[in-house]
Amino acid sequence: MSLLVGLSPASRSASVLHLAAMLARSADTDLIVTTVVPQTWPRAATARDDAEWHAFTHDAANAVLDHAAAVLAGTVPAEFVLHEASSARRGLLELAEARDAGMIVIGSSSAAPLGRIALGSESDALLHASAVPVAIAPRGFRTKGEARVGRVTAAYRGTDSSADLVFGAATVAGSVGAALRIASFAVVPNVSGAAGAGLDAERIIADQWAADIQAHASQLLSEVSALPDAPELAGTVIGIGDTWETAVDDVEWDADEVLVVGSSSLGPLARVFLGSNATKVVRHSPVPVVVVPRRALDPS
Repeated sequence: MSLLVGLSPASRSASVLHLAAMLARSADTDLIVTTVVPQTWPRAATARDDAEWHAFTHDAANAVLDHAAAVLAGTVPAEFVLHEASSARRGLLELAEARDAGMIVIGSSSAAPLGRIALGSESDALLHASAVPVAIAPRGFRTKGEARVGRVTAAYRGTDSSADLVFGAATVAGSVGAALRIASFAVVPNVSGAAGAGLDAERIIADQWAADIQAHASQLLSEVSALPDAPELAGTVIGIGDTWETAVDDVEWDADEVLVVGSSSLGPLARVFLGSNATKVVRHSPVPVVVVPRRALDPS
């Protein structure tokens, strides 16, 4: 299936294109690169105003598509599409369904620090509505040469749904020739309790949690190794810090890595829906993130 790449008609960021090209090369597929422009003038207008607005928005969008073609430079098969819709979110969802896209690839909001991810209002709405996985490029993300995905890290919370995510990530890793790793994260505040007793208790709980997660993850990797076309296994890592940022940074990351995060069990079954902890992991990830809807992990 093709990968649908959503570009803002107002900017010429290359980050999402570098990620999309890496994913397309890894999966041996093509890209549908699009900008979504508004269908109508945003206020009551004369026919002349409407024509001028139409020409302006389409010229700007075509300039963004021309820039995308220059960035990709024919390194992966790509089609460039200008699409009209009432919103960027709706336009991407319409195209994803019409073209049977296997994934939507978007960039971070410009509000993110360099190398991190921030969700704008449209991208956040897209995550809550998409029935296919959504890949997000950190701000400023770049690849070198003919980069491919080298390692897939599955975020594991110790739940049944996150265990399903590990097997889904294993299938993805095997299909693109990448290694599979399991990662878990925990936040332990530096200050807890007036005399420090609370902090000691939290550390004991965190250590026990880490031991339990390590045991469960090792069992999952053992089961993954028995799968047909099992990927190379890259072990388990656990990041612990006093904030989500330090917990995520407690783990070593490679330049050709993607982090796979599953939807919250509280979200609609057929849609991507991030719980609060998953949102924090996404926001602090230094590598591209693929958010997978629960329906994609449901064997039924």
